[in-house]
Amino acid sequence: MPMKLISLNLWGGAVNDPLLKFLGDHQDIDFFLFQEMLHNATAKTNWGGRGNVNLFEDIRSVLNTHDGYFASAESDEFGLAGFIKKGIDVAQNGDIFIQRHRDAMIDMDAATLGRNLQYFKIAGRTKPLTLMNFHGLWTGKGKGDTEDRIMQSRKIVEFATSLDGDFILAGDFNLLPGTESIRILEGMNVRNLITDYGITNTRTSYYKKTTDKFADYVFVTLGVDVKDFKVMPDEVSDHAALYLEFE
Repeated sequence: MPMKLISLNLWGGAVNDPLLKFLGDHQDIDFFLFQEMLHNATAKTNWGGRGNVNLFEDIRSVLNTHDGYFASAESDEFGLAGFIKKGIDVAQNGDIFIQRHRDAMIDMDAATLGRNLQYFKIAGRTKPLTLMNFHGLWTGKGKGDTEDRIMQSRKIVEFATSLDGDFILAGDFNLLPGTESIRILEGMNVRNLITDYGITNTRTSYYKKTTDKFADYVFVTLGVDVKDFKVMPDEVSDHAALYLEFE
């Protein structure tokens, strides 16, 4: 039976009520992978006061059919989160740091955040499957290659290729297609579903820039049987939700 996954940069819950309704309406999704999750946040990580400081707990209330896992990048307030439908066997979960380290931010400068990769090893399948959730380096200076971004991709490859079985790597990479950073990831013998499905925009109308409307990606190993992949139309963040159905 196919399984369903949504990856979404939450924008800290800046579009809070529509976001919570959207999630409540999608209880059938097996796996949610979230970036920019706030967890009992303070002004240190709720930049400009735009977000919902209790976002993790509010989503846990709405998605009470799922188990929530928070992976902090900064001060136990900001990071990644996965919500996995109860009854699915999570054999192992955790996170590793790809850029810098936990609690690395200097003077509320988001460009200095440590960048972690959250992972879930799913049991009970014919072949092992690992889900990886990632939010890539933001510089405030575009989404092209930098030395740090090249190294970021190489570290992701090092971890991903150490895994047994298949994997799905999803999230907001803050990268444009055609960059060397993306080509390094594609070199793992994976499908880049953004490219395969001809996606030209992963942002919503809340994103006011007229260019660089790529940020979010899903990569899958060839053993993942993709049944459907799309950018969802719901405007619940400045990023669009990516939907994957697979076996």
